Order: sequence, then C-alpha cells, then structure tokens
Amino acid sequence: MAEYVGRGLHGQIVEKVGTRIVQGRLRVGETLDMTSLINELGISQTVLREAVKVLTAKGLVDARQKRGTFVRPREDWNLLDADVIRWQFDADTPELVLRDLAELRLIVEPAAARLAAERRTEEDLTALETALARMGETSGDPAEAAEADLAWHRALLRATHNELLQRMDVFIGPALAERDRLVHSAEAEDPVPAHEPVLRAVRDADPSAAEEAMRALLARADADLARTADPSRTRTGAEADEDRTGRDSGHGTEPEDREAP
Repeated sequence: MAEYVGRGLHGQIVEKVGTRIVQGRLRVGETLDMTSLINELGISQTVLREAVKVLTAKGLVDARQKRGTFVRPREDWNLLDADVIRWQFDADTPELVLRDLAELRLIVEPAAARLAAERRTEEDLTALETALARMGETSGDPAEAAEADLAWHRALLRATHNELLQRMDVFIGPALAERDRLVHSAEAEDPVPAHEPVLRAVRDADPSAAEEAMRALLARADADLARTADPSRTRTGAEADEDRTGRDSGHGTEPEDREAP
C-alpha cells in the first residue's frame, strides 16, 4: 500500500493513531476509545472513521460488534506498507527494521544483480547510469543523496524484468529511504565507487561479477550504517527482538476492552 500521510486531515489522524499503535502506546488487543480520540484530536466522528478504515487496510486494527475497534496482533500488520515501515523507524527499535532490511537485501539484491546482467536493456543501463551520475552530484545534501541511491536500486530491480522482484520495491524502497537518511545525514563515504562495479558488470553482461559486486556493495552499506550508529542507542538483535515482543504482547498484561461507539 502506498504512503497515506499528508492527505489532509484524514492523513494527519492516520499518522497520529498509526504511530501510537506501532510504538506500543496503543497495545495489541486494546480497544480504541473513539470518544476520547475525537475529543483529544478535535475531530468529527466521520473523520476518525475514515482514518480507521485506512488503519484497517494496513492491518493495524479491526472491529467487532460489542467490542469496538481494537489493535490487531503484529503478525496481522501489513509490514510492507510504507507508513508502517516509517512508523517503525520512529519507534524505539529502528534497528529491527534495519536488520530485517539488511537480511532481505542480502537475499534479493545479489540475485537481482545477476538477473539484471542477463536481461538488461539499453534503457535499463541508461536509468542506472543516470541515477549513478545523480548520486555523484548530491554530496552535502542528505535528502538528494538518499533519493538518488533509491532511484539506482529501483532501476536495478526493474532491469531484472521480473515483475515479482520489481515489487520488492514496496518494502525495499521506503525502508532503504529511511536507512539512507540516517547514513547520509552523517559523514558517509562517496557511494559512487561502491556502485560502479555493479553497473559495470551489468553493462558487461557478466552475471557472476554483478552478483559478487552487489555483495560487496551491501557489505559496504552495513559498514556505513555501523559508523553512523549511536552507540548509546545500539542494541543487539536479541535485545531489540525482546523489546518488540514485549511491546506487542502488552508486557504480559492484557488491557481491558473499552466499549467504542
């Protein structure tokens, strides 16, 4: 699902309530107090209902007769949704999203580079070269650097000419954008030299070299992220997983359901 925020008042309410759910301030199983939300946010019942429809489509909430609207378990959330990904970065455990992203990219992108080397067209090469050139022109502007990097990786997925792989952009796109903002907001090395070997191998139609170059690029990406991480906030995967599990389970306490009108 595409990002919803920014679409007027409905988008603002989706943002506020969705963030509270993902951050655990509205816990799994908890029933939303619609009257309190209407009063707190200064909105009409119609606006809140429209926002709830969006959150329902994202898998965050559901409604039952007599029970009202309640927060669904994390396994029911659409974790590939652009807003849900971004809200996780705003929560206390962004390292979990970064870990998941790194693992997914290691599975997907080397194989994508191999296919791109086998199937790329002149149009694909032009898109990759344009994105790489733009990457080299954006030093000092974190937002532009992140956009250029994202454009290059999207072009690589398109060059596979595999529709399912191209749809991996739904997850990789927003998660990579958030990751790039962290890296490019700090002092990061020039990204162009790490991307050039992948492009060269794709241009030369060398699948093995393209796959190897992509693995090297991902290793470099991990190193860049490690350099920019705040040691005071960095936790191990196990510690972060424990925090995620505790938050989703309501820390062992099942909240009482409140009736919603």
